[in-house]
Amino acid sequence: MVQFLGNIEAKIDAKGRVFLPAAFRKALQSGEQSCLVLRKDIFQDCLVLYPLQAWEEEVNLLRQKLNKWNKEHQQLFRQFMLDSERLELDANGRILIPKRYLQLAKIDAEVRFLGVDATIEIWAKSKLDEPLMTSEKFSEGLQRLMNS
Repeated sequence: MVQFLGNIEAKIDAKGRVFLPAAFRKALQSGEQSCLVLRKDIFQDCLVLYPLQAWEEEVNLLRQKLNKWNKEHQQLFRQFMLDSERLELDANGRILIPKRYLQLAKIDAEVRFLGVDATIEIWAKSKLDEPLMTSEKFSEGLQRLMNS
């Protein structure tokens, strides 16, 4: 499984194209991954890029929890899939982010790519100019988690 680590700034052009940072492209190539799946994060105003293998694992995990004869489960699965799109890197190492995704995540021209384990998050740069949580809340939450 490919693992991503880093916090890298980039600019999106007027057509919605952005260079995937070289460190992330290199990790994808070492894992022999060329296809990515994009979806809006469920909780945050950011986009998430999944290498195909990580995406398939995510979908399989969701499928295991669903009952296909349950109407609500069907709708949840449809919505999950509806909000996703397959992307390919072009020859220059760029991805084209459809405008609707940029709007969903309130992203304009400047972004930050965050490596988050098996996925890459794309944030509006302005949203990460400040920490996501205070250092006190972070240390307290991590302590609770690790002690449970």
